[in-house]
Amino acid sequence: MNESLSRIIADELSVKPQQVLSAITLLDEGNTVPFVARYRKEVTGGLDDTQLRQLETRLGYLRELNDRRQTILKSIEEQGKLTPELHSSINETQSKTELEDLYLPYKPKRRTRGQIAIENGLEPLADLLWNEPQNNPEETATAYINTEKGVDDTKAALDGARYILMERFSEDAGLLAKVRQYLWKNAHLVAKVIEGKEAEGAKFSDYFDHHEPIANVPSHRALAMFRGRNEGILQLSLNPDPQFEEAPKESYGEQLVSEHLGLRLNNQPADSWRKAVVSWTWRIKVLMHIETELMSQLREKAEEEAINVFARNLNDLLMAAPAGMRTTMGLDPGLRTGVKVAVVDSTGKLIATDTIYPHTGQADKAAASVAALCIKYNVELVAIGNGTASRETERF
Repeated sequence: MNESLSRIIADELSVKPQQVLSAITLLDEGNTVPFVARYRKEVTGGLDDTQLRQLETRLGYLRELNDRRQTILKSIEEQGKLTPELHSSINETQSKTELEDLYLPYKPKRRTRGQIAIENGLEPLADLLWNEPQNNPEETATAYINTEKGVDDTKAALDGARYILMERFSEDAGLLAKVRQYLWKNAHLVAKVIEGKEAEGAKFSDYFDHHEPIANVPSHRALAMFRGRNEGILQLSLNPDPQFEEAPKESYGEQLVSEHLGLRLNNQPADSWRKAVVSWTWRIKVLMHIETELMSQLREKAEEEAINVFARNLNDLLMAAPAGMRTTMGLDPGLRTGVKVAVVDSTGKLIATDTIYPHTGQADKAAASVAALCIKYNVELVAIGNGTASRETERF
């Protein structure tokens, strides 16, 4: 398993699979990223700390994905519904989202209206009206009335058939992928103040009537709107058709569902009923499901960006010259590998490097090299790293 994961990660990081495999082995043995980056360069082929952190994060994701994959395969197989095509699709995906989309039709769930309708014998009615629209819905539904099962009239029969198709279509992985892509590119995040909360939520006044493309929301604004929602000040929703000031008679989302399902309307008796199925599928099932998912995705993205901003600011703070603008020599201690030397000028620009060996019988030569650098660049301070041979280097 590690070998297959190392090939995937190596391709993403543009490094050799053996480098990744070696790093995975070291991490699995309990070594930390800083330790591997600093002391095991010869094992990993020189992977730096950034690459190793990306490797560690991606490794965790792929292992979680694989564990979930095996659970899903077992579940579907136990249901007797695992086809070769489905098995291949599940094994090939490298996305948790796509994996869950594929599992959705087979995922154990509470009894839904669609399942109850199937139990009441309405699935043949649903298939007949969808596939043969020349049938009149009201007339056809009379044959499926069954008061013992709670199907008291044609309306109950048609509603049950509609629920069956809605649930079936809303679990189509291909359709969900198309809708997800469309909404992320085109939908607007809409924030509105909850009536009566204007005074209490004055600090969120910028978002009392606010909308912008969800894909372009900066992290600070997204987090502010989520805080407003959590504090009961704001309502957040998605507008899938921002190009219209009022809700259109048929949204692009409904058109997308119709196109995916290959629906063609030709003034057949069941066309109005089929169009209602598409509308319900979009508004009640697909849109609500994807809206929740995209809101969660936006929040994760915003939190990640906020953490990155904090990290960059902290990095700038930690990298600021503690003694001010003074030319400094840095010594990275070592025994067998020598002491690495670097000189930076008052602006932090690297101006000289060297490697000396004061602890392996070359102390005089090392002293001459250090002295020459100090004189040439007017070094004012010396900084010694705290590691192997740091005390020996300080004495030198």
